Amino acid sequence: MTIERPGRSGRPGGAPVRITDVAALAGVSIGTASKALNDTGQLREETRARVRDAAAKLGFVGDARGRALSSGRSYTVGMITTDSFGRFSIPVLLGAEDVLSAGRMAVLLCDTRDDHVREEHYLRSLASRGVDGIIVTGRSADPRPPIDVSIPVVYAFTPSTDPDDVSVTLDDEHGAGLVASHLLTLGRRRVAIATGPAWHRSASRRVTGASEALGTALVSPPLYGEWSERWGRQAVDVLARGTVDVDAVVCGSDQIARGVCDRLRELGRSVPEDVAVTGFDDWDVMALASRPPLTTVDLRLEELGRVAGQALLDLIEGSSAASAVVTPSLVIRGSTIGA
Repeated sequence: MTIERPGRSGRPGGAPVRITDVAALAGVSIGTASKALNDTGQLREETRARVRDAAAKLGFVGDARGRALSSGRSYTVGMITTDSFGRFSIPVLLGAEDVLSAGRMAVLLCDTRDDHVREEHYLRSLASRGVDGIIVTGRSADPRPPIDVSIPVVYAFTPSTDPDDVSVTLDDEHGAGLVASHLLTLGRRRVAIATGPAWHRSASRRVTGASEALGTALVSPPLYGEWSERWGRQAVDVLARGTVDVDAVVCGSDQIARGVCDRLRELGRSVPEDVAVTGFDDWDVMALASRPPLTTVDLRLEELGRVAGQALLDLIEGSSAASAVVTPSLVIRGSTIGA
């Protein structure tokens, strides 16, 4: 069923375009026009195309409520996130919308603020609205417990602890290997690592990837701390008290790397001439504002969102979907190669 809404059209006097007008222009029955516009029924593709062309020429706008009634779907998807700042969830949302909007679906974003009670409230609210599926994401790559709903769910960036769930994650080890290998190609042979908390999945995996690539060029044990500029400055002081004069620092985040660059400059060390520095995340606020701008790793979060959106769309449409891993990419800037 298609419910007509007033549209801007070429009808005399600016009268609202109705589905009868579309059917007449396309030379089909009203029922056929409705099926073509709602992607229902068994019609030839050329018939659907002719009806859509007629609707476009007349400026016909169908009502989503009618489309939902005819299909049994709401054409809305919920996104549950713990990332209040939006650093990770917004790019994932943009990527998911690229795919879902092509299927004429809207996304409702719900921020739980790491509050279990709030999350349960949002899940009930989304269920009452009849959403067709849910994407679960957050600010951490650490696995989280699955949500308990009876509709399709895909976990993006923040995976589910249940291996049977569909989770789209990032290959942190590969990304860290990229920056480490880049430093080796530049001739750096005395490299240190400064990263976030040891219990963070991202921190540990980035250390693993960088360590494997560096081999004997890693001249000190990895330094674990906060995801902050403050820790980056402190890490430089720790390294300065060591016995090895490092010529490069692989950092677990852009925030840490910016702190490292600042402290090195305060100590009279030039970046990258004396010490090359790499970040991770390609967060513009940090990477481009750093002095110098950071060589870093692009998480490709929008691509991760697109993969998650397509997986959810497949599940909604009754197809199968599998977990996937997105490969990050290297972004080279002044903190390793100079101006």
